Amino acid sequence: MIDLHCHILPGRDDGAKHITESIEMAKSAVSQGIDTIIATPHQLNSKYNNYKIEIIEAVQQLNEILKESDIPLTILPGQETRINGEMITDLINGQLLPLNETSGYLFVELPFNHVPRYTKQLLFDLQVQGVKPIIVHPERNNELIEHPNILVDLVREGALTQLTEASVTGHFGKKVKKFCMQCIEANLTHFIASDAHNVKTRGFVTKDAHRVLKKEFGTQVTSYFMDNAYAVVHNQLIIGGAPGEIKSKKFMGLF
Repeated sequence: MIDLHCHILPGRDDGAKHITESIEMAKSAVSQGIDTIIATPHQLNSKYNNYKIEIIEAVQQLNEILKESDIPLTILPGQETRINGEMITDLINGQLLPLNETSGYLFVELPFNHVPRYTKQLLFDLQVQGVKPIIVHPERNNELIEHPNILVDLVREGALTQLTEASVTGHFGKKVKKFCMQCIEANLTHFIASDAHNVKTRGFVTKDAHRVLKKEFGTQVTSYFMDNAYAVVHNQLIIGGAPGEIKSKKFMGLF
């Protein structure tokens, strides 16, 4: 199983303590049935900067450590970039890191309290550059929850989205979980992933998330998300149902 979104890499100056934490996260991921992770540290989110070359080097280092420790997990490079007006320039200059480096899929993180006015144009411009944008954890954006048609428009214009597993299981509250279910029902999301940060407060809940999805929608939906994760890693086309409006009541037969 592939996890597209995980903050497993130790920081540049974190030392042995944080390498140990990364190993603990790796073991936890394996226990959840995960064999491949795309490491996606934050970039330009006002607190963290993790640049392309540094991420690639850290991924190589961690893979060597995991191999020496006999942990059956492969780490691939990625980046979670906070949306900003310089993304096209950074992409052209080779400063942005697509998932698995060459896939053409790029994570875009929105602020949690609003959707910038330039979002639609920027996501279009990325696609013109041959990049397929994936909006991460849209279910935790307050403006999208209150005005879901904004998300509908973005998906109709070619953007993809990814839900966080802990949102699906209710760890971020009933309101967020409900919006996750609505997004899945309306074909507005294409992936789920851990977005794990550590093993204590933001760990892997992959098995629990899959149980929720199977209960609510059946095995077809979980298989769809897993197939899409595989497609991203191998730079294959993502095919989903036509996005619809957010419904107030749940309906079945999504795909």
